[in-house]
Amino acid sequence: MSNIAIGIDLGGSRIKAVAIDQLGNTLYQQYQPTNDGDDSIWKNAVYTAVQEIKSKIKCTYPVIGISAPGLPNAANSAIAFMPGRLQGLENFIWSDFLKARTFVLNDAISAMMGEARFGAARDKKNVVMLTLGTGVGGAILIDGKPYQGSFNKAGHIGHMVIDSDGEPDIIGIPGSLEDAIGNCTIEKRTSGKYSSTHQLLDAYRSGDSFASEVWLTSVKKLAIALASITNILSPEMIILGGGITEAGNDLFEPLGNFMSRYEWRTGGNQTEIVKAQYGDFSGAVGAACFARETIIK
Repeated sequence: MSNIAIGIDLGGSRIKAVAIDQLGNTLYQQYQPTNDGDDSIWKNAVYTAVQEIKSKIKCTYPVIGISAPGLPNAANSAIAFMPGRLQGLENFIWSDFLKARTFVLNDAISAMMGEARFGAARDKKNVVMLTLGTGVGGAILIDGKPYQGSFNKAGHIGHMVIDSDGEPDIIGIPGSLEDAIGNCTIEKRTSGKYSSTHQLLDAYRSGDSFASEVWLTSVKKLAIALASITNILSPEMIILGGGITEAGNDLFEPLGNFMSRYEWRTGGNQTEIVKAQYGDFSGAVGAACFARETIIK
C-alpha cells in the first residue's frame, strides 16, 4: 500500500484537494470552484484534481478520501443523506467513478480527524469543532474518539436553534446557527447588498455601519452557540475551521468579547477557542487520514 493518501473536501463553493504522507506532511494541495448546480462539473472537477495530484506526486495507486456534507452510508462509500445542496451527491459511489479505493466521510468529522491526528487537537481528549463556510458543520471528539451517535447525526451543530422564531433552515429547524452565519444566507441577511461573506467583511473593515451590524450580530449568535456547547459538553477546546475563519481577528476578537459575556466560567475556567491548524484544508487532510486508516484496519 502506498504511504500517500489523497483527500478531497467537497465544499459548497470550493473543492479542496491535498496529498499527505503517513506523518501528515502536505505534499501537494489545490483549490478550485465547486460550481454547485451542475453535478457533472463538480464531479469531473474532483476526478481532474485526483489525476493532477497523482501526476504531480508520481503516485499510481493512492487511497482516496472524500469529505462531503451530509450523512455517509454504513460502508462509507457514498453520502446517503444530503438535503438541499449538491444535487447528485446522494448515493453516488465515488470508487466506481474514480476507479480507486475511495472512502467517504462527513465534512466536519473529516476536519476533526485531520486536526485530531496532526493539527490543533493532537493529544486532546474532549474537543468540539465547527466548520464555518457555505454552511456550518460540527464534530465532537470524546475521550479521543469521534462521536457520531445513532444514525451518524451527532455533531450537526449548524442546526442548533439560535432563534426559535426564525425561518426554517434546510432541514426544517427554525433560526439555526447555520442560517445565522453561513455563507448560504448572506444575501438574505444583508437584504441583497452582499453576495458573499468576503464582501461583507470588506465593508465591515471599511467601517460600514450596516455591514458591522450584520457581521457582529452573526458573531454574537456564534458565541451564544459556543457558550451553549460549553455547558452541554464542557470541551477543553473548540476549533473553528472553514473559509469564514480566514477573517482572522475580525472574527476571533469580537467572538472573544462575546464569549466573555456568555460563557459560564466556573472557577475561572474557560474553553480555549482556536483556529484550525490546517485552515480550510482540515477536511481534506482528515479525509485522507480516514481513508488510510480504513485500509489499514
